[in-house]
Amino acid sequence: MSDLPARDDQPDRPADADPFDEIVEAETDRDPDLAVIEAGSRTLRTQAGPPQSDVPARPTDPEVDRALREVETELAGRWGETKLEPSVRRIAALMDVLGEPQRAYPSIHITGTNGKTSTARMIEALFSAFELRTGRYTSPHVQSITERISLDGAPIEAERFVEAYEDIKPYVELVDAKEEYRLSFFEVLTGMAYAAFADAPVDVAVVEVGMGGSWDATNVIDGSVAVVTPIDLDHTDRLGNTPGEIAKEKAGIIKPDATVIMAQQPVDAAQVLLKKAVEVDATVAREGLEFGVVARQVAVGGQLLTLRGLGGEYEEVFLPLHGEHQAHNAAVALAAVEAFFGIGSQHARPLDIDTIRKAFATVSSPGRLEVVRRSPTIVLDAAHNPAGARATSAAISEVFDFSRLIGVVGASDDKDVKGLLEAFEPIFAEVVVTQNSSHRAMDADALAGLAVEVFGDDRVQVEPRLDDALEAAITLAEEEGEYAGGGVLVTGSVITVGEARLLLGRG
Repeated sequence: MSDLPARDDQPDRPADADPFDEIVEAETDRDPDLAVIEAGSRTLRTQAGPPQSDVPARPTDPEVDRALREVETELAGRWGETKLEPSVRRIAALMDVLGEPQRAYPSIHITGTNGKTSTARMIEALFSAFELRTGRYTSPHVQSITERISLDGAPIEAERFVEAYEDIKPYVELVDAKEEYRLSFFEVLTGMAYAAFADAPVDVAVVEVGMGGSWDATNVIDGSVAVVTPIDLDHTDRLGNTPGEIAKEKAGIIKPDATVIMAQQPVDAAQVLLKKAVEVDATVAREGLEFGVVARQVAVGGQLLTLRGLGGEYEEVFLPLHGEHQAHNAAVALAAVEAFFGIGSQHARPLDIDTIRKAFATVSSPGRLEVVRRSPTIVLDAAHNPAGARATSAAISEVFDFSRLIGVVGASDDKDVKGLLEAFEPIFAEVVVTQNSSHRAMDADALAGLAVEVFGDDRVQVEPRLDDALEAAITLAEEEGEYAGGGVLVTGSVITVGEARLLLGRG
């Protein structure tokens, strides 16, 4: 990878400087000294696949497509995944009648506010490169519901998805009959995933929570590694109004004797997570201290990284994803896999560098700074909260040289939409507000009202239909001429991105 054309963004430093010490010093505002809480916790202080498939389209076989639509309709008739009851009683009952399939394999459990899916994909790629059979459960999906359950790095086929539903349907109905409320959409999908992984069988499952942690339906597993990506404000009506309050719910995935891989966190969130680790005697490895990003260079098609893992340093790792936040996700994913293999607790040998390079080079993350068209360049990104929007804005500014960037924004009604718009305001010349087909979508006119407050009336255009919004944005991006460097960023919601992806011919 050393011959990749790259730009070195690293500042000059003394020849004898320790690059890892430098990043620790640079991150002190994000990872404070929590010595009192940390004193009782064990910490890791070692010094020592195949390419992902793209998002699947609808089945070409009419009968398979009909069967999949029937399953989708039945699932949609249940509680939506945003309607929650603080209990894992129903999913635990389903696991019981299914014979506890989630106990048939070890698992890595991932929570946090942003970066969960990309991190899960990286972990999956690393395991696949080491020839382990993987199961991955993530949410929400970009285009097809089958994306949520992956085997061996690819979404399960539509036929297998239908079979997984039919296999557990009698047991779902049995639990439904005994409970006050039927199993929810997300609980049934979780049961399908866990059963499919046991049936495969997989060597390891990589599981992303749906929302929160303690009461999330996925939390009937005992992950030997618990990953916490950066925590920020999202779902505040359900999880809390501060990162610390939200962290209390997310800390629920930390199980006794597990290893916790903790991304950089706000002070109050870090305190809560470390306190929970102490209570259950979990081992902690923290980004910026036990592992981290030593160096990164913007490269053609992605970035070139030097990562500090639990077992040592990994140089010249090419990651075909854009943005500093993805480099941090890569460091977290690497540490999680190292911890799974016992590095830092049982031994301090690094993993094979060639295998690590091969794995990261295969990573994809559809709908995350994904370029889907040129002339003008159209980028899709599923940022849906202010923290995600800030990361996306920084990455756009770093990677793309747009002379004029037009935003297409369709957001959900239950998000901090004004905060999201404020994060994008510095990079958007104009914004076209729209809405997706979800019942949770914010009305385009209501979104326009917020956009006018942030951008001013002359920079906001309203197009309720997403196809019209895309056309309007492309026209605006092209106003300066074919070679002027105009671009379009479609964002605000995973659903908006997925529907745009279909309209632009990527599904």
